[in-house]
Amino acid sequence: MKATHSILEILRVSLKLGCTSFGGPVAHLGFFKNEYIDKRKWIDEKTYADIIALCQFLPGPASSQVGIAIGMVRGGVIGGIVSWFGFTIPSVFVLMLFAMLFQATTVGEATWITSLKIVAVAVVAHAVLGLGKKLTPDKPRIAIAIGAAVVMLLYASTIVQIGVIIAAGLLGALLFRSEVEARLVPFTVSISKKLSVAALVAFVLLLVVLPIAAQQLSNSYIDMFDMFFRVGSLVFGGGHVVLPLLEQEIVPTGLLTGDQFLAGYGMAQAVPGPLFTFASYLGMMLEGIAGAVIATVAIFLPSFLLIIGTLPFLSTLRTKKRVQGMLMGVNASVVGILLAAFFHPVFTSAITGGAQFALAILLFALLQFWRVPAWLVVVIGVSIGQFLPYL
Repeated sequence: MKATHSILEILRVSLKLGCTSFGGPVAHLGFFKNEYIDKRKWIDEKTYADIIALCQFLPGPASSQVGIAIGMVRGGVIGGIVSWFGFTIPSVFVLMLFAMLFQATTVGEATWITSLKIVAVAVVAHAVLGLGKKLTPDKPRIAIAIGAAVVMLLYASTIVQIGVIIAAGLLGALLFRSEVEARLVPFTVSISKKLSVAALVAFVLLLVVLPIAAQQLSNSYIDMFDMFFRVGSLVFGGGHVVLPLLEQEIVPTGLLTGDQFLAGYGMAQAVPGPLFTFASYLGMMLEGIAGAVIATVAIFLPSFLLIIGTLPFLSTLRTKKRVQGMLMGVNASVVGILLAAFFHPVFTSAITGGAQFALAILLFALLQFWRVPAWLVVVIGVSIGQFLPYL
């Protein structure tokens, strides 16, 4: 009975966070600290800091992974699932409804869709600048970012993008061993190493088996699960980096148009919770409700497997200099990948004249200098965008 009460408490608190946590990953971590640590004392601040550090090392949505990990500390694996569900489901529902509205709208007559694409320009520019300051603070990492951007602009494809990430990781392991942090706080967690190993094996097997199954079976649902699982396994650097990975999978293959893709990405900025629920919109556009469920589960599943698989090994993993250096290189490369995606498709498909560019500059300034929340920038952008046809 006590365990059931704990699970219900996790659901109640995470659902509250899912309905109110606007502002992106950094803001999410602040909301988590207020609810989980300051108010309820579920874990202490040192443990919270260690969990954040682990999630920064892993691919996937860092804030969602932190919420999953806290749920697991509080209520085991079930607690982690419930914590993720409560934090994620509000934005999933909103984006599914938006996809239904989009499909019922004539794109050529919808100025709000054009406005959302302009919002995406401002948001991605803001993300590139913010990530650049954080992840490329020196010339070697700036060089990695520029190299990644050049390669992606010249030879954009999913295979090339994966190759860029791998190459950056290997280069980082060689270049940044002397710059890693030596003093790290020990971390312990009550998850068996047997379960952790099983989760990591499942993660690797799915990465290998899903593409083979998708090729052999020619089933749209399997194809979708493979695509979103692979993206969720390769995203380093935060939610905005999901944009170029998904764009390479969906737009060039003709599954969705650039307008359909970017309108959903713009709308994703206006909802609370993780940006990865953009996958729910894409799944809804591709295969209806079943597609939304498959896309949402597939893109978040790697996070569950990696959290379960790495928490017991965190203390050892974080002391490995080559691992830290590798991740420094990978993080620098995602800045370049996002920069390339900013040019195409974000900028090239949204900015068609001076009026669009002026609105994008205004929205960027509100984000960058006036610190206006992203959801409010969306509202402002869509409101002003209604007048663009008359300018």
